[in-house]
Amino acid sequence: MRDVAAAAGVSVTTVSHVLNDAPGKRITADTRDRVRAAAEELGYRHNHLARGLRLGRTQTLALVSDVIATTPFAGQMVLGAQEAATKAGWVLMLVNTSRDPALEEREIRSLLERQVDGFLYATMFHRIVEVPQLLADSPTVLLDARSMSGSVSSVVPDEVSGGRTAVEELLRHGHRRVGFLTNIDDIPATTGRLEGYRQALAAAGIAFDGELVVADTSDSHGGERAARRLLTVPERPTGIFCFSDRMAMGAYHVAAELGLRIPHDLSIVGFDNQAFVADGLRPELTTLALPHYEMGVWAVEQLLQEIDMAAPVTPSHQSLPCPIVRRSSVGPPGLG
Repeated sequence: MRDVAAAAGVSVTTVSHVLNDAPGKRITADTRDRVRAAAEELGYRHNHLARGLRLGRTQTLALVSDVIATTPFAGQMVLGAQEAATKAGWVLMLVNTSRDPALEEREIRSLLERQVDGFLYATMFHRIVEVPQLLADSPTVLLDARSMSGSVSSVVPDEVSGGRTAVEELLRHGHRRVGFLTNIDDIPATTGRLEGYRQALAAAGIAFDGELVVADTSDSHGGERAARRLLTVPERPTGIFCFSDRMAMGAYHVAAELGLRIPHDLSIVGFDNQAFVADGLRPELTTLALPHYEMGVWAVEQLLQEIDMAAPVTPSHQSLPCPIVRRSSVGPPGLG
């Protein structure tokens, strides 16, 4: 830094202020340019270890997940978190625990020994979790999860508004008899999307009919079984909202077996916006996108705020909207 100061003709303090982007310092643009040019010419690099020791931080975050780091479907969460960390000048480490509690404990202990400044505790899908006790004294934000106690900041998809938007898309095209292929698992997405389904029907003045809601596994086989039950009754629905794109794939198969053309005879809306499913179906599937990237960004920004706060933090809980991705699977009823 002394070499940079000598080359630029300024003090070491000025060099420090410029290279660290210190706020509130009255340094002219010309001086800043000279300092940066001298630093570049001399090959100056920040000593992050020394700066971290001075600040009591390593400027490192850790994302501890069950299977996200090895799952392309949720990779946007990692990308959002990584880009937000990089933008702030921090480094993000990834740890995948494969849902192994013993491995999770070992990895968290290892990260704590390396003095990681904060943790993102993430799950593959929206779940209620018990935060590991090892994280009790570390700034932590839950990503795609909520804590049982609500004592830790969290960000999740808005499942209710997502379900409501999906059904509203069908109603907007004129469908009045709308079925719902839902998931059998007792998770927040199941209850939230069902609530959104009911809200959309109620707002349109349509009575809820439990016969139009069929639960099965959230995959193509479950979608096939559930769709076959809905589509083989005398008064079948003209539109179907599916809990997931994979269930929608199963509904497509059954529609083809029954000679129903999409969207001429049957309209379908999925959920998740899994590109390899939604883009691969013919016609392409209208679906709701999970805000994975935005959740990753929000989680890092919230975590950095909590790291900067000296006082105890009031937890913040954020639900982010699931935007609709319109393709070709929805049309007015009775086109054919």
